[in-house]
Amino acid sequence: MFKGVNIGHKSEGTPFPSLAVRSLALSQTHFLLSSPIPFLIILHNISVSPPSFFQASSAVWDSVRHSTVLTKMSLLDIPDNIYNWIESFFSGHSHCTKFGNNISHFSDISASIIQGSGIGPVSYVVTASDLHPVNSANLMTKYADDTYLIIPASDANSCNSEIEHIESWSTANNLQLNRNKSSEIVFVRPRNRKLTIPPPAVPGIQRVEQVKMLGVTFSRKFSVSLHVDELLTKCTQSLFALRTLRHHGLPLDALHTVFQAVVVNKLTYATPAWYGFTTAADRGRIDSFLRRSVKLGYRHVSLPSFDSMCDNADELLFFKIVNNSHHLLYPLLPPQRQQHYELRERAHNFQLTTRSSSLTDSNFFTRMLFKNTGCSS
Repeated sequence: MFKGVNIGHKSEGTPFPSLAVRSLALSQTHFLLSSPIPFLIILHNISVSPPSFFQASSAVWDSVRHSTVLTKMSLLDIPDNIYNWIESFFSGHSHCTKFGNNISHFSDISASIIQGSGIGPVSYVVTASDLHPVNSANLMTKYADDTYLIIPASDANSCNSEIEHIESWSTANNLQLNRNKSSEIVFVRPRNRKLTIPPPAVPGIQRVEQVKMLGVTFSRKFSVSLHVDELLTKCTQSLFALRTLRHHGLPLDALHTVFQAVVVNKLTYATPAWYGFTTAADRGRIDSFLRRSVKLGYRHVSLPSFDSMCDNADELLFFKIVNNSHHLLYPLLPPQRQQHYELRERAHNFQLTTRSSSLTDSNFFTRMLFKNTGCSS
């Protein structure tokens, strides 16, 4: 039974500006799929349905001490010459301030991480590696400088102790938990007819009706209709740019390429994580937009529908996970079945998860496990 989740939210935007867009999109999709709430990927490992709480600390890039990063890196099993190179990378930086014709003295930089550097994301991962929930029943997921704390409904009273622990960790690492930029959301089962009493609000943290995780918006009832609204608004705005390009003489083939690169890629971003939560009305609105784009000449009529594109993305990702035991999401698959007799070849040999409700049917692994056995989900 779903009681809800408390999740806080930090700043949006591209956390790793030096990465290729496609690689970044894939890593964000993997993070969304590995997050138990709201994407219900590992709920088969959780005995109760969760409220969860998300928190955000101040940007780690700005104030984390170099000495702290290097101390934690020294605990890693890396060669001495690599550690020495990293230490050299962080040393020898200084800055000054110029106002008008006046220039201040140079001061050494002993904190912050150079954004855009290849070692920046790794430095954050190492810095945050020792931040764990106090209660083993709670879960914590991190991506770049966003931190999500997921607390089951049965352990809702541990919110304050978890927040105090995070504040203590932040202080020890020269950071600060900014409660004003954090938020809380209580998730409830969409078709729950019983009165759900939410847990007490966390002091200083705003409780919201929807949360955006890496560009994907979910409401407290696991609806993605608002996310579809935002997508269609942005894609409609992109049509004006396409119209301008056509007015300046861009060939039709090139126009189709731009539409695919800008609009379609925007529509299909991280679809394995949220496509299962769409309604027929949500999918119909997206298909209507694509048909209108065909009529306006921005998209070729023979290209697949939105459902087909999402199905292809699901199949491709599932195939990669199943056939690579080192894949980030492979541990989230259920155990393999033990068979002692010959049967027809199947797409996978994993046990089927329990389908307790339409909500669990929406998660990526449940959909794909049943789809690839010929069972309807």
